[in-house]
Amino acid sequence: MQRRTFKAALCATVALAALSVPQWASAQAWPTKQPIKMVAVFPPGGSVDQVARILAQQLSVQIGQSVIVENRGGASGAIGTAAVAQSAPDGYTFAVVFDTHGVNPSLNPHLPYDTKKDLVPLVLVGTSPMVLATHVNSEYKTFKDVVDAAKAKKNVSFGSISNGSLGHLAMALLGKEANVEWTHVPYKGGGPLMSDAISGHVPLSIASVFVTKPHIDSGRMRPLAVTTSKRAADLPNVPTVAENGYPGFEAPAWWAVLAPAKTSPDIVKRMNDELNKVLKNPDVAKKLDAQGIDVMGGTPAQAGAFIDKQIATWAKVVKDNGIKAD
Repeated sequence: MQRRTFKAALCATVALAALSVPQWASAQAWPTKQPIKMVAVFPPGGSVDQVARILAQQLSVQIGQSVIVENRGGASGAIGTAAVAQSAPDGYTFAVVFDTHGVNPSLNPHLPYDTKKDLVPLVLVGTSPMVLATHVNSEYKTFKDVVDAAKAKKNVSFGSISNGSLGHLAMALLGKEANVEWTHVPYKGGGPLMSDAISGHVPLSIASVFVTKPHIDSGRMRPLAVTTSKRAADLPNVPTVAENGYPGFEAPAWWAVLAPAKTSPDIVKRMNDELNKVLKNPDVAKKLDAQGIDVMGGTPAQAGAFIDKQIATWAKVVKDNGIKAD
């Protein structure tokens, strides 16, 4: 009886070990098998695309493997995110997401993936103020001019990177606090938005400092306010929304890297380690800082806690303001 019991236990142990071999082997072989793909979930030209390319270039150098950026925009980042969630969890496909990732679950209850169950956060790349800006020849000289125009029942229009984007929600929240209405003009990413903003085709834009600052520096755009509780280090003369009479108002932009949920814990840890090394690289930090991004880094657990908080915060705004997806 004891011999049979021992034999059964031994067989079970061997079977479990055999099941773990493919995952262990995959983790050991990573990343030598094939090029790594980083899916930027917005079109070229916007902040997600630029962040993905900055990360990919240095990551490729570190790990000695090609890292390719693939743009898969649409549905406020949901199309690209869905593609990653449904991809093989082998450590060769990752998503670079924007703050819309924290809005999409409440804005679109029929997402083709479960934000919390089908994806695992790898690292929080960084955060940044969003900036409300206007063309340099615009009638709006200050943030107060915008609010006054809205209170006078003028048609005040603003563009954001997409319907349901954080910029859209921030303006909806602000409109409710100021008891005014404005017209939202959704675009398909930061590139198209800025193209129209610098041409004066849309009176106001709200986007990350990353996207807007180059056009402020060139003298084509005038910044009116930033959406964080403190002024942006890169735009020290631009007041916050809170300073303009809306205390406590805060809506930061943010970027993160995600993997399919069933990715090996070993690969998750190794990729997190590599990404943190990337973010600590002086050249990378300088490029991100130059665009107004405060580099964060940290563990997958820290990234997950941040994202969960964002999901809860903006779910309330969506509900309270009755915002619907396109």
